[in-house]
Amino acid sequence: MEHQKTLLAVALLASAAVTDTAQASLVDRGSGMLYDNVLNVTWLQDANYAKTSGYDADGKMGWNSATAWAANLVFGGFSDWRLATNTSVSGGVNYNYSYSVNGTTDYGYNITSPKSELAYMYHVNLGLKDYLNTSGVYQPTFGVFGNGTTGGQANVGLVNNLQSYAYWGAEYSPGSGFAWSFDASNGYQVGTFTSNQLYAWAVRPGDVAPVPVPGAAWLFGSALLGLLGLKKRKAV
Repeated sequence: MEHQKTLLAVALLASAAVTDTAQASLVDRGSGMLYDNVLNVTWLQDANYAKTSGYDADGKMGWNSATAWAANLVFGGFSDWRLATNTSVSGGVNYNYSYSVNGTTDYGYNITSPKSELAYMYHVNLGLKDYLNTSGVYQPTFGVFGNGTTGGQANVGLVNNLQSYAYWGAEYSPGSGFAWSFDASNGYQVGTFTSNQLYAWAVRPGDVAPVPVPGAAWLFGSALLGLLGLKKRKAV
């Protein structure tokens, strides 16, 4: 009976481990890379690697330079890095340029849609707040420092060197001269001239390491098989 209880406890613990892993949205893969298992992308852990790697003096670049930096980056043995992308949060073919504070349009605050990788990282993975809440009311706890302070950088959760400033997103359309940007100082997404000097955060599609669920699942299965074996022996 005591052995049965032990096996059951192990099974429950293994089940919890599987559940926790499945629900996690940002996983530290080591070697400076973070995996988002909801968007199925891997981010550089350093949100200003262009500077810390010595590539650029401060990490700020025009959109074309930032795109080239990400495209030519080799990190962790991977060479398919890019800038963060976004598509219309409203699901339409064209972007919704109207302003909102509740995250329902591409231009505004509180965008939690996975269609904007930067906004999703800021709001969902890191749990940061915007200058305005979804009702348009000022929030003194906005920004990467959680106290309304802007400028500088902070380590937030698993992310290092997150700049309290704007980051480049996707281009509107080829040759348009405009690209989307996401401002990590206040949670605001908007379009801007590609000639402006903003930060770049590299991301790549997919995972960089096997997800450690199978081991936990095997442990859970083994414990259940042990319980079944005990029951069979008891029946005999």
